Amino acid sequence: MGRDETLVHIAKQLDKMVSRRNMDGALALLQELQGMKMSLKLLQATRIGMSVNLIRKHSTDEEIIALAKILIKKWKKLLASEISVDHKEEKPSGKEGERDRSSAVVLETRKLSKEKCKERGSGSKVKMDPPSSPTFSSPTILPPFLSTGENIRDKCIELLIAALKTDDDYKDYGANCDKMGAEIEDSIHQEFQKTDMKYKNRVRSRISNLKDPKNPNLRKNVLSGAIDLLHFARMSAEEMASDELKELRQVITKEAIRE
Repeated sequence: MGRDETLVHIAKQLDKMVSRRNMDGALALLQELQGMKMSLKLLQATRIGMSVNLIRKHSTDEEIIALAKILIKKWKKLLASEISVDHKEEKPSGKEGERDRSSAVVLETRKLSKEKCKERGSGSKVKMDPPSSPTFSSPTILPPFLSTGENIRDKCIELLIAALKTDDDYKDYGANCDKMGAEIEDSIHQEFQKTDMKYKNRVRSRISNLKDPKNPNLRKNVLSGAIDLLHFARMSAEEMASDELKELRQVITKEAIRE
């Protein structure tokens, strides 16, 4: 039995104990959890944190409550490290951090440019820029009515449109991805008034979250209009997170840790 299967099995046992109001064996299960190596991925997939939190709430045994608190506090550190990574995506610290994050935008631009060249049957090679210098200099294929006249902005619109079209979900909603991508970019540009590193990081975070295979609901909500485009352009990393991750954050950060 793999670790994930073991965690799911333990979670079910703990849930049964809560529903039956019989905590016999709960301490042994918590001790087993204490000896297991945990990851954020396992916490999200198995929802073991919620089961442990329920035991903590419903048990009257001080030893069970104390051990449940210890486990949740330890798991909270995993969540805290993940949140700090999300913040760093939009708040670069130093030149090295800026180069690392902006290089992802360059790679995305190159990939899209190569695909477009193949579609046009062009045999010419795409010019490669140095990875630490995001110039956004590759040609865009935006129609004139979407073009801003600025190469960087046009390339960002192009990348946003491609992200909105991930998995062809837009067809189910009849969404105009070209118009939506342009509106999102325009909202971001109006906020920063220039195409600096903050602007590029904001665009990059929208693109990565729209394409996230673990969070398709975000893209669907944007395409369906459930999330306003202006609001989406300014959403934080926490707001864009998947429903499971949001629920996990709420359990661990608001309910579980009570010293």
